[in-house]
Amino acid sequence: MEQQVTSTVDDVGALRTIYREPAQMVIDKVIDHVDDGVRSFIGASPMVILATGDGRRNDASPRGGPAGFVRVLDEHRIAFGDLVGNNRIDSYQNLVANPGIGMLFLVPGVVETLRVNGVATVSHDPALREGCAIDGRVPKVVIVVDVEECYIHCGASFTRGAVWDTNTWLSGDERPVPSAIIREHTGTEATAEQIRTGLQEYYDTAIWHVGGNNDPG
Repeated sequence: MEQQVTSTVDDVGALRTIYREPAQMVIDKVIDHVDDGVRSFIGASPMVILATGDGRRNDASPRGGPAGFVRVLDEHRIAFGDLVGNNRIDSYQNLVANPGIGMLFLVPGVVETLRVNGVATVSHDPALREGCAIDGRVPKVVIVVDVEECYIHCGASFTRGAVWDTNTWLSGDERPVPSAIIREHTGTEATAEQIRTGLQEYYDTAIWHVGGNNDPG
């Protein structure tokens, strides 16, 4: 039986009555520029989650690279180049339509994360592309973010989820099987094992990675 959703909250004032006011430190920790602490966190981060939307649909997408692949241009701007993937370019299309962006920077082993919110520009400026090159690979486009807010997000969720505690990680036979999910969603005749093998080959040989020479375009 379908679960009915009732008692919805559709007013910000009503929502605030459910929660106490945040502590002053939670408010004061938000800054509007890249200081030395923010710069060091970004420089140590090999993974950032992008939140974008085109006004109709919203999207969250991971971006990874060697630590520091997101560059600090100055105290108000950061930038990163595209690293070739599946060419869906959902995030980039969203940013062309609606430049608002949220970024969540992760550092392995650190339960706190860094949140950066701002306005993004998709650029193919040659100098910017050269400046965001990694291992000599020049990206096709660069995303430049004008920083409006940045702050450290507390580690409550990562602590509750024990994200970095390897003792909580599922064993191989307990984990979800992405290749089986892909098979079901696409209706392909390929087996889950064939899809898994193809994905691994793609990861090993078809995508750019640190120290690799491949660039499928």
